[in-house]
Amino acid sequence: MSKKVLVLGGAGFIGMNIIKELGSRGDYQISIGDNFFRGKMDEQLTKLVEDYNIKVISADFTEASAFNELENDYDYVYMLASVVGVEYTQKVPNELIRINTALILNTLEWVKTTKCKKVLFTSTSECYAGTIEAFDYQVPTPEEVPLCIDDITHPRFTYAVTKMLGESGFMQYSKVYGFECTIVRYHNVYGPRMGFKHVIPQVVQRFLKNEDPFKVYGFDQTRAFNYIDDAVAGTIGAMESKDTNGEILHIGDMESEITIEQLIHYMGGLIGYKGTYERQGAHSGSVSRRCPDTSKAEKMIGYSPNVHWEEGVKKTVEWYVNYIQSGSEVFE
Repeated sequence: MSKKVLVLGGAGFIGMNIIKELGSRGDYQISIGDNFFRGKMDEQLTKLVEDYNIKVISADFTEASAFNELENDYDYVYMLASVVGVEYTQKVPNELIRINTALILNTLEWVKTTKCKKVLFTSTSECYAGTIEAFDYQVPTPEEVPLCIDDITHPRFTYAVTKMLGESGFMQYSKVYGFECTIVRYHNVYGPRMGFKHVIPQVVQRFLKNEDPFKVYGFDQTRAFNYIDDAVAGTIGAMESKDTNGEILHIGDMESEITIEQLIHYMGGLIGYKGTYERQGAHSGSVSRRCPDTSKAEKMIGYSPNVHWEEGVKKTVEWYVNYIQSGSEVFE
């Protein structure tokens, strides 16, 4: 019997790739809820909706009344809807707090009244960024890490604060109201169609403008990048495992930790950049090192990333170069 699935934020980068994978399996009734903040449905999403008979609910889910348009008996609810991106934290931190908080609380208040069986809330490694910086916590970092931010007054951390609220909210509501809940913390998920508010597409844009010297901000900082196909496999695995209720899982790639300098030099080589590089300090609030310990996910759901960072970055760079050079509109 097919499963009924709702993906809130299903038009976004990770959400669209989740419905793509679920649709290809052929045993799901899929619905997506989104306000299409990133613009109208693009060609890729439109094709998925048509190919897999996906129901689309276009609404502003920061309004509680929008949830009246949903059904009340989904087997799986993926809660991905949020505003994400360092640029948004810097430019509109007040709106980021308002939107993400409303999305979380409205979803919780809706779920408690339904017959939905399981909810997966997507969180972030940003929740423990301060723990690494202030207390030199171990890296690769396991799920038991205390959640902490460096400076509550810094707008950089507004996204993390809302995700902390979500983690606590979904865990506590699930216990009180009797639905299952799993949380996944993403670690630098990337890939084609991820928008232009993230490091890889922004670097591609700068290379295509032929910046010289090319400034490498935070050159010695490290990140463990996680290709979208692997992140989707981990997310679906966490949702569908019978053993993950009440659990938090790190979804990332602990074997892919590289410096920002390595990443940018590799990207420059792919694009054919002939200029010079200039090391620069990191942006304010940026964590010096980040790499997840994914051994819990490996043990519980058989999670095992397959895409090497060089392969994934190559695919992503090629997609963005083609997209930009085609004259297509830059999107959120």
